[in-house]
Amino acid sequence: WTPQEKALHEARLKAKAKRRLRKSSSLSVRFELLFEYCSDVTRCTDAKHKFILSLGMYLSCTVKAFLLFVDQGDTVYATVVPELDERELEKTIHPIVQEYFEHGDTKEVQMLLKELNLGHHKFEFSSRAVSLSLEGKASHRELTSRLLSDLSGKVLSESDMSRAFDKMLKELPDLILDTPEAPQMLGQFIARAIADHAIPMSFLDCYKGKVDCDHARAALDRASVLLSMKREIMRLDNVWGVGGGQRPVKHLIKEMNLLLKEYLVSGELSEAEHCLRDLEVPHFHHELVYEAVVMVLESTGDTALQMMVKLLKVFWQTGLITLDQMNRGFQRVYDELPEISLDVPHAHSIMETFVDLCFQEQVITKQLRDSCPTRGRKRFVSEGDGGLVKS
Repeated sequence: WTPQEKALHEARLKAKAKRRLRKSSSLSVRFELLFEYCSDVTRCTDAKHKFILSLGMYLSCTVKAFLLFVDQGDTVYATVVPELDERELEKTIHPIVQEYFEHGDTKEVQMLLKELNLGHHKFEFSSRAVSLSLEGKASHRELTSRLLSDLSGKVLSESDMSRAFDKMLKELPDLILDTPEAPQMLGQFIARAIADHAIPMSFLDCYKGKVDCDHARAALDRASVLLSMKREIMRLDNVWGVGGGQRPVKHLIKEMNLLLKEYLVSGELSEAEHCLRDLEVPHFHHELVYEAVVMVLESTGDTALQMMVKLLKVFWQTGLITLDQMNRGFQRVYDELPEISLDVPHAHSIMETFVDLCFQEQVITKQLRDSCPTRGRKRFVSEGDGGLVKS
């Protein structure tokens, strides 16, 4: 642990002990003053407030040190956490967020924030958490969205959240230096926050016709598009697509379908590649191959066929889809081809054309091409047949 993390851990343990003590004790119990919270405690030198003790004496002390409450003649001491300044804010928030990315417990973060005095800097917890997640994985961004949702209305208000996103929109020119996709990511954060009721829908309306920055406009447009999309195509509570076994299969299938549909509309190979990498499920890439081939079989015209060949070729050349995953995806379609043919009468001929093109572009192996099911089509038996055709 860093010194900051160790300090936070010790403070958390002491705070838990204090809470247990308060529950089991009466108001007459004297609590020990935790001066370690206040490194700049002074006595009687720059006093601003006076508090009456049970003995009738006066004690001058800074508000940062402690408050005294009087109840039935007994003095009860309670610690007061000093408001964090700009310098302390970064040192305190960073380890909390990084630790959260490891354990994923939003209640733990909520407890820690309640023990801190963020003062008028409270909104900056959201903006700094989002900034850290932009530099991390898609799973970190999903965790951050969940955290903002759980903190909303408990530790952070709608106003705090809105102020945080407003700050980040203004910081986009700097954020894109380290994260070129920051505008699109921030747009997804905003859309998710609105869907989770962390910020009001009116947040977007406040910016209409008032945004000069191209990056901020791109982020707001992205949020608007996501919010207007039909729910059956994409659910905003899965906008990030966390990796591995954390996601149900049905949601991963939806994400891959969306990825392919967006690619067929935009034709942007790099964006499709980026989206697939962000899903962080290399063991499930056979599903994307399967969905891509099925879309070709169900499409009309050659556009989808040509585009999917190009897409699979890029994924194959970059190593994003392995040989095993490619083979599994095609084999699944081979196995279901008789059933698919019931809805798509020409599925076999379309499949043959697609497989031949994939082989020509070195997307699939000769063995996989030759194992493609054939039904009612003419083909050369072998090169040694002298050109004989078998029906």
